[in-house]
Amino acid sequence: MDWEVIISYFPRYKDALLLTVKIGWLGIFLAFMIGVLCAVVMHLKIPVLHRITGFYIELFRNTPLLVQLFFLYFALPKIGIRISAQACGSLGLGLLGGAYMAETFRSGLENIAPIQSESAQSLGMNRVQTFGYVILPQAVSSSVPGLLANVIFLLKETSVFSTISLMDLMFTAKDLIGMYAKTIECLTLLVVFYLIMLLPVSAAGSFVERRLRHAEFGD
Repeated sequence: MDWEVIISYFPRYKDALLLTVKIGWLGIFLAFMIGVLCAVVMHLKIPVLHRITGFYIELFRNTPLLVQLFFLYFALPKIGIRISAQACGSLGLGLLGGAYMAETFRSGLENIAPIQSESAQSLGMNRVQTFGYVILPQAVSSSVPGLLANVIFLLKETSVFSTISLMDLMFTAKDLIGMYAKTIECLTLLVVFYLIMLLPVSAAGSFVERRLRHAEFGD
């Protein structure tokens, strides 16, 4: 292990980490918004939209992110739609994550007992108020473990961004290995920086889960 090499490569990995985090979290935010919207459509069984949403979920859950990125980055320009590599990465991650988030939210919505809606309506709330103030907050709370698992999964999926020439962590590692053949040092830094990116998310997720469990059930 050449520690001088590791120290000299550190700034490049730091820049790659910042880019990976930026694109990854933009994609996760997009996935969250898509997931909520699709879950509501599926839960309410809105005509036509229900079937379109179901097709989208099945399509993106059953195709690899790599294929989706290739389609966005290489196929769309053939029909005149050009997307930058960074936008392509965030969009691809958002579309993939949206399908997973939608199923997580939908399971949360279906776990809410019907008596919750009946009680809200007996207090004079209309359907929209019942859903927005009573059903949705509880569904989000019960979906937190699944959502956090999805976030970690999506952050790990950023490792395929290198295939569309984004200088993320994986691209940086492969580039340095190809130029200088310092395989052990480069892979060690790759593991370290992925841990830097993922461990805080995992720790924060565990903390949020404990707080929600305490709020719901107490000690």
